[in-house]
Amino acid sequence: MNEALETSLRLVRAQAALVKRFDARLSGLHGVSFADLAVLRCLGQAEGGRMRRVDLAQALGLSASGVTRGLIPLERIGLVVREPDPRDARVAYAALTPTGRERLDEMERTAAEVAESVFTGEVWEDGGLATLVDLLDALEGSAGAGAARSRKRTESTADRHG
Repeated sequence: MNEALETSLRLVRAQAALVKRFDARLSGLHGVSFADLAVLRCLGQAEGGRMRRVDLAQALGLSASGVTRGLIPLERIGLVVREPDPRDARVAYAALTPTGRERLDEMERTAAEVAESVFTGEVWEDGGLATLVDLLDALEGSAGAGAARSRKRTESTADRHG
């Protein structure tokens, strides 16, 4: 048994279970998914409530086309609008509407309730949540470093063969 692989698979299952809980509550009360909430939160935290789609994709760890597909239903229900850049017609911004900002506040309260329900119990009260946060930070750091090492190897190989 490869412990690192098994741990990775358990993380994926835990993430899927969390998303299901968030999705059930958010879709039932607000008609949005957890992924929609992530998009809206990014926009809500951005300066002016708007971001270039490419920057939004990078912030969410998605492709630009994935973000575009995800924004379509949010535009349809009036939470997000597409804004062109007056200086560059190739650039499009995704912007939170006033309705989107109001609804985002409601959605975040709902998501906070779900999160509180997930992280209740003795294991979380005795420093477990802080430990999990530290471990997730380390995991994100090592995953980012692994991607950087992989890019460096690819660039190095390209330099030798270029």
